[in-house]
Amino acid sequence: MDIGISKKDREKIAEGLSRLLADSYTLYLMTHNFHWNVKGPMFNTLHLMFMAQYTEQWNAIDLIAERIRALDCPAPGTYKEFVKLASIKEVAGVPKAVDMIKHLVAAQEATARTARSLFPVVEKANDQPSADLLTQRLEVHEKTAWMLRSLLEE
Repeated sequence: MDIGISKKDREKIAEGLSRLLADSYTLYLMTHNFHWNVKGPMFNTLHLMFMAQYTEQWNAIDLIAERIRALDCPAPGTYKEFVKLASIKEVAGVPKAVDMIKHLVAAQEATARTARSLFPVVEKANDQPSADLLTQRLEVHEKTAWMLRSLLEE
């Protein structure tokens, strides 16, 4: 394979994208879980908001995995791999609605940090497609975290 990025750099980028994929999948699963289990006065608002968020997240995980494959590296695809790679930890039980929002803010921010941490290696390798993907993901995660934080204001 010769796309102008060395094998070593492709593997390093794929490692980082695998961490982003794991965070993204964990965030997707958390958001979907909260969509199913939210209760209380904000039920309708949160149920619909969480659905929009997990739907967007579902589409994103495919783009991340396909970028890893385009770099000729295997994409992780099991819970075991995701748990090992993710910076986001599972939430036990069914939290109250406000706590769901707090967990999602933290998970959105963690996913943004993971994406941002990849820029040095991506820029060094002159990998514009990965940089573009990271920029798009950062925009979504930062905006979503802001919207969720806004719900916590008194």
